[in-house]
Amino acid sequence: MPASLKPGVVWGDSYKTLVKACKEGQYALPAVNVVGTSSINAVMEAAAKNKADVIIQLSNGGAEFYAGKGCPDSFQAKVLGAVSAARHVHLLAGYYGVAVVLHTDHANKKLIPWVEALLDHGEKFYKECGKPLFTSHMLDLSEDDIDFNLSESARILKRAAKIGMSIEIELGVTGGEEDGVGSDDVDNAKLYTQPEDCLKAWNALSPIGHFSLAASFGNVHGVYKPGNVKLRPEILKSAQDLVQKTHGTGKNPLDLVFHGGSGSEKDKIAASLTYGVFKMNIDTDTQFAFAEGVGKFVSANEKAFKYQIDPDDGAPYKKLYDPRKWLRQGEEFLIKRLDEAFADLRSAGRSLCAGGKPEKKVA
Repeated sequence: MPASLKPGVVWGDSYKTLVKACKEGQYALPAVNVVGTSSINAVMEAAAKNKADVIIQLSNGGAEFYAGKGCPDSFQAKVLGAVSAARHVHLLAGYYGVAVVLHTDHANKKLIPWVEALLDHGEKFYKECGKPLFTSHMLDLSEDDIDFNLSESARILKRAAKIGMSIEIELGVTGGEEDGVGSDDVDNAKLYTQPEDCLKAWNALSPIGHFSLAASFGNVHGVYKPGNVKLRPEILKSAQDLVQKTHGTGKNPLDLVFHGGSGSEKDKIAASLTYGVFKMNIDTDTQFAFAEGVGKFVSANEKAFKYQIDPDDGAPYKKLYDPRKWLRQGEEFLIKRLDEAFADLRSAGRSLCAGGKPEKKVA
């Protein structure tokens, strides 16, 4: 029986407890990219509805949008937007009754200063509240030489581990592009991470602190025609077996992440869960779901988005063009898409916070 957790943001040992439960139970948590309070709240609502734990994450572009596109300094917007979103989740997550992992998504070499600035805020938050601001940060140096990738990851992990944080790294390349990170023009061989590289990551990082690994097995950001993406989850098994054999660990020692989850074949998702995947990123599908909900509302109430008052009968349309109406339908469609994700990942009904009470101390 997995250990129980208090509802709210998890970190340190509570995060590792959650990851262990996922791997032993062969289920995973959807990691949903968010851009504002509507998407954050919808993710927490979906998790509560499904009695599941969840991962909320921000890309640098999502964080900048959260701060507001009118912010005069783009870099500060990326930093302060992420900080603001994290504080929003800390304030409310416990009251939804589930465990929430707070994470920042892809940060390539040019975005290392963004991660370091967030660690500055995380260290300050730790001093004030006794816990880090984020559960983990991603450092995606997969486009760089592996030695640089691992040495920089080790440097960041040393700092993060001091305040109970984890990091996520990537080996191999996820095709497609997300918020300026990645490329559509990728050598096919790089879409499949070599087990020997995963062993190098284990050797370099596991003595320092906790890390998770996005190992590529044909993953691509976005949704494509069937047959364009060839996932080979058996590559993950080879990596796990090599680390286990080399170091005499238990089964599936690596904590693995599935990038580019939108549009993936369900049988490939199921297979990956048996090889130590505890997290699957989902962005494209949830973006579309939100947009579909808003679009259907606008189509059904077209006149309300052209006139404040009906030009024929004088009826007011305020109750329809009120942003709370159409934003809510976007949230509802996003929640419906996450119902499917929780089912696909086998995490519905498996929250470690069943029967728990919200945190009383709110930062």
